[in-house]
This record gives sequence, structure tokens and C-alpha cells, in this order.
Amino acid sequence: MTGTLVNCAAVIAGGAIGLVFKKGIKESFAESINKSLGIAVLIIGLNGVISNMFAVKDGTLSSSGELLLVVFLVVGTFLGELLRLDDRFTKFSNRIEGKFKNGGFASGFINGTLLFCVGAMTVIGSINDGLTGDSSVLFVKSALDFTSAIIFGATLGFGVIFSAVPMLIYQGGLTLLAGTLSGVLEGELLRQVCTVGYAIIVAIGFNFLLTKKFKTLNMVPAIILPVVYHYILILINYIKA
Repeated sequence: MTGTLVNCAAVIAGGAIGLVFKKGIKESFAESINKSLGIAVLIIGLNGVISNMFAVKDGTLSSSGELLLVVFLVVGTFLGELLRLDDRFTKFSNRIEGKFKNGGFASGFINGTLLFCVGAMTVIGSINDGLTGDSSVLFVKSALDFTSAIIFGATLGFGVIFSAVPMLIYQGGLTLLAGTLSGVLEGELLRQVCTVGYAIIVAIGFNFLLTKKFKTLNMVPAIILPVVYHYILILINYIKA
């Protein structure tokens, strides 16, 4: 759990530093920074999608999983809309904002949680930490998240700090279950999970740039669907055998 604890501390520290800087940032500056941040997040998401979907074989660029990505995103978003995840969380966050008498909790919390918890570094780093005690991957991730948390804290508010809570639960859970997950979350399944996750990161990037926002929280169930699909295939192959 060492890597996860350091990662959470980095997000909290970075978010706190960002909040300090936020007080000295003019509204016009904050808008420009938001646009720049949107481009950066968009590039991160696109890079993740491309690196997990495309490969060079015999000097030729090939891709795979486009149709599955469409299915996972559409079905996952449909489930999120049915469950009204975004609306429910917005109501919850409004209560918290009311108690703290400070706005911006929902945006910082949702965007921070998705950005910090999605990606191969999260999965691989947590499993390595649990299996071998090697926290090096999560330490590198902590440095990256620390920088992002400063920017998010300065532009999105104090909700970024609270994104350390789901990170602790998610990464800590992966670490504690490392022995079970090491033979499952790898290869094609890991690529599918990361591709869907980075696609949601792309949507977050567009949210910084566009007036009309994606309800990214409603897209989150899509991340679970590759695992469901994986076990359905195993079941089908077992029945055929």
C-alpha cells in the first residue's frame, strides 16, 4: 500500500498548493488556463487510446478493438444514464458545497478522480506494489499526479483534494487483490480497460474546451464492460468445450 499512500498524499498536497495559487489567479487567466489544461488532457487521452489500440506489425500500422470500444462506451453510457450517476452525484456534491460554502466540488472531484484513477500505470503499479512490494511505478505516477493536482486545484477547486479518497479505495483495492488480479488484468483485457478509460479522459478534455459538457460520470460503467465481456467469452468457450 506504500505506493498508493504516497500517490494519495501527492494529490492532496498538489491540490492544496493549487488552491493557494487559485486565490491569486484572475478570472480571465483561469479561463485561459482551463483551455490549455483541456488541450493537455485531450492529448493525454488520445495518446492513451492510440497506444492501446494501434500497433506496428511488419512495418505496417494496424488497429483493433474499434467496434468493441463503441459498444462499451454506448452500453456503458446507457447504463450510467439509467442509473443517473451524474445527477445523483451532482445533488450529493451540492450538499457538500453548501456545507463548505464553496463551489466547484463536483467538477474537481469527478475530473480528478477519473484522470488519476484511469490508466495502465494505476493497474500495473498497484498490482506490482501488492505482489512484490515494488512501488516504483506508483511513485512515478505520484509525481505526474502531483503536477496535475496543482493545476486542477488552481482551476477547478477543492474537490480535487477529495479525489484522493476514491483513489485510495481503487488503487488500494487493486493492491490488496493483486494475487487474484495479476493473471486477469493483463494482455488484451488490460488494453481494453485502458482504452475505454482513456476515451473517457478525452471526453474530460473536451469538457474544458466546450460550453456543452459531457456527463463523464455516466460513462464510467463502460470501464467495467471489458471485464464482463472477457468472462462471457470464457463462459462461451467453456460451454463449447
